[in-house]
Amino acid sequence: MHTKLGDFIRAHRERITPETVGLPAGGRRRTPGLRREELAQLCDVSPTWLTWLEQGRDVSASGNLLARLAEVLQLSAAERGYLFSLAERLDPQHAHNAAEPAQPLQAMVDAIAAPAYILDRQWDAVAWNADALALFGGWLDVASDAPVRPNLLRFMFRNAAARGLIVDWDERAGRLVAEFRADIGKHAGQPAIAALIAELAQDSAEFQALWTLQDVVGRDGGLRRFQHPRMGELGFTQATLHLAQRHDLKLVMLLP
Repeated sequence: MHTKLGDFIRAHRERITPETVGLPAGGRRRTPGLRREELAQLCDVSPTWLTWLEQGRDVSASGNLLARLAEVLQLSAAERGYLFSLAERLDPQHAHNAAEPAQPLQAMVDAIAAPAYILDRQWDAVAWNADALALFGGWLDVASDAPVRPNLLRFMFRNAAARGLIVDWDERAGRLVAEFRADIGKHAGQPAIAALIAELAQDSAEFQALWTLQDVVGRDGGLRRFQHPRMGELGFTQATLHLAQRHDLKLVMLLP
């Protein structure tokens, strides 16, 4: 993995001409593109460290440094995503993307003729359609511009309506916690996610007990059953997809 990261950085370093990053050409060059020393200078790291990174040695690159590399190397969005994937780091740009207007996301879920909603990494709902609102009134009945977004785990463990709505609540609660652990992975230490886990563990003994089990399962969909106060017994097949442009977001659809 580290060798692939080094190969990728080196290949793109050799594609960047000095002029495009504001450096003099410097006469004849043995290899095309930027020298390691030049890229190191532009990224404010030592040439030795950059050499080790390209050679695949066991050195660690922070998210901010990778972001600087991506900028200097003029990577496209897809190339930038690939860089962070190889390095197994979270792109700091995702934090800025989260503040972007949600209108395209809303249009997406509105076009789906079934309950559908979009969750971010900490399982806050960022968009949902009318069918989802009708099904999850106790969860999603908030204004779209509310300061606190509706969170699926808070609804599950802190809202009495969830226990009446969700058939086999105990089984679903255990699976949701295990899915959440698998979903957040190495991002569990992020402040917002860590705060959510601590809050739920303090407020719900059931969540605390399930979280302590360390269970991990994949979010593989399947049958979802509800006992709705107005619509009666309902059954759906859940399908979950990650968005190509925003890997921190997932689209959940409940298909008849």
